[in-house]
Amino acid sequence: MNKYVADLKNKSEADLAKELVAAKKELFNLRFQNATNQLDNTARIKEVRKNIARIQTVITEKANA
Repeated sequence: MNKYVADLKNKSEADLAKELVAAKKELFNLRFQNATNQLDNTARIKEVRKNIARIQTVITEKANA
């Protein structure tokens, strides 16, 4: 388990929700930059998508616990 996931598991559900919103905004901005050919690091899109999935997984785990 990497450090990012460990940090997520220590956060409250409200903090996780805020982080999820921030990640989705970042993904939107990255997609927008990609569409307008302003994005340098296209791998960041994949990284943010995986982070969103990680956040959602931790939220689900907390809800089921």
